[in-house]
Amino acid sequence: MRTVGWWCDGVGWAGGTPVLRWRRGGVGERRESVLAIGGAVGFRVAGVRVCGGARGNPCPVKGLLGGRGTGGLCVECARLDRLHSVAADALADDPRVYRVYLAWFGPGLVKVGITREERGSARLLEQGAVVFSWLGRGPLMAARRAEELLRVALGVPDRIPYAEKRRVRAGLPGVAGRADEVRRMHARAGALAGWPESLERIGFEAVDHGVVFGLDGLPPAGGVVRELVDGGCVAGRLVAAAGPDLHLATVGGGSGSGGGSGSGSGGGSGGVVVLDTRLMKGWELAGVRDGEGGLTVPVLDVRVGDVQGGLF
Repeated sequence: MRTVGWWCDGVGWAGGTPVLRWRRGGVGERRESVLAIGGAVGFRVAGVRVCGGARGNPCPVKGLLGGRGTGGLCVECARLDRLHSVAADALADDPRVYRVYLAWFGPGLVKVGITREERGSARLLEQGAVVFSWLGRGPLMAARRAEELLRVALGVPDRIPYAEKRRVRAGLPGVAGRADEVRRMHARAGALAGWPESLERIGFEAVDHGVVFGLDGLPPAGGVVRELVDGGCVAGRLVAAAGPDLHLATVGGGSGSGGGSGSGSGGGSGGVVVLDTRLMKGWELAGVRDGEGGLTVPVLDVRVGDVQGGLF
């Protein structure tokens, strides 16, 4: 089946299940395709990459985008999106309840963050958090102060690059050991002085996404898709999905035009390649034709020491 006229808006998590989101006619008609672990993923790229607009508004200039950016927005739409985001600290009078959390992505990779309570664990799934625990709940600015307190007092970052998450995703410890670091950090956080009085504390309870993501027994990835290009194909079997990343078992390699040291096929005669679905935003995609398969897009080979900073 082909999706001519449909543009991809990347991956989302609906009820704990990964889905690819699509739009047609600006920001009008929309649909979703469920992604199943073990199922086939395959598409062919067509045309040029176009900004999809921000905050429910179509891009007024239909700005063209480069292939390597993960934002999926032109400069003006990115500014609008940032202006109205929680991260911009421009919503001081927001009446909604927010939650503070600790998220674990692998050994030594713990971060602190906040999310709207009404979103539940969606934000953690979107980030690819393998394990998380809530710390507290309350007004936005109190949650922000608690986030900053932990960042400074415990040396916990509020951002972890996706390249670091991918690097440790294969070969993680078992479920019994994955929550240990979050448990210890939660206890240290609870002992800190200076917590905002309006923030209600939440006791430790680990939530593990390893099964949801398909991480148990996940083989190391040999490559990461560098960018999508007009006419390029991506096809393989989905072995894991974490955050925006799809881990695909592929046949055949990429085009080898990733650029820089360590660029290469990534797939060789077959292997696991990671596709960051944020690269799909703004492209028109169609189902692969008979005989098409593997990878014919630039792939960065990560087996040589580089650490990067279905479908139908």
